[in-house]
Amino acid sequence: LLTHGSAEAIRATIEAEATKNTVLVQPELTYGDGADVAKRNNIPVKNVKMGPNWSIDLAALRKVATAEAKKHRVLVYLVNPNNPTSTIADSNEIFNWIKSQPKNTFFILDEAYAEFVNDPSFKSCNELVRQGFDNLVVLKTFSKIFAMAGMRLGYAVGAVNVINKIRDHVAYEVMMNQTTLAAALSELNDKEFLKESKESNDEAREILYKTLKELNIPYLPSQTNFVFIDLKAPLKPFADRMKTEHILVGRPFPPAVQWCRISLGTPAEMRYFVEKLKEFRQKGWV
Repeated sequence: LLTHGSAEAIRATIEAEATKNTVLVQPELTYGDGADVAKRNNIPVKNVKMGPNWSIDLAALRKVATAEAKKHRVLVYLVNPNNPTSTIADSNEIFNWIKSQPKNTFFILDEAYAEFVNDPSFKSCNELVRQGFDNLVVLKTFSKIFAMAGMRLGYAVGAVNVINKIRDHVAYEVMMNQTTLAAALSELNDKEFLKESKESNDEAREILYKTLKELNIPYLPSQTNFVFIDLKAPLKPFADRMKTEHILVGRPFPPAVQWCRISLGTPAEMRYFVEKLKEFRQKGWV
């Protein structure tokens, strides 16, 4: 099912799968659209604490979801690779949980960054859809590795009955213009561009990694097009100083209030950024 960006698919899925007695269960540090949609629809959100190094604690998520499912319809929202941490959760554990088909439970797997993953242990939950499971939907986007964020196109993958249900809640089909669709079709077949996009991202990541190691700045192993680093200090002073160097720092990500998500630009852009980072170190700012 094509949608006006994957954000529209998140909204439509939650509204399609929710009942009058629904709870959304998610990790406490993840992409905010799931919780935002739930709150707008008066759906309670259960945030489950993260594991070590801001990892997704799947065992804890499963425990909370199981308990809630005794009383409510449960929507489990999982972003894998996760945003903003840039890390992946264990695919086998996710697969086993979904395949166990827990009662009153539906899984929303947001795989916006899956095409950047280098870890061979990662598996897309598309495989479970192909196997016939209808207790999940997988959300994808053309905004990341395809570089079409401004054109707004995403898609949902699920069993026919799941997709038909979600389609009834899609509000903006008219927004998918012919130029966007033509661009998406072209990119799907442009293996050279996708290879170049992936390789450029990998190169930019290594440039950043090298400097972070030199400066002894902690970071999480990234499987996306951004890296989550530990400033060990409040974000705002860092953001204000970076702005004077023409580098914009985005929002904080509570509860990781001293961490900063560094988007990976081109290798040239990352070389500029790391030089500024080194200058900040020399001035005692990081």
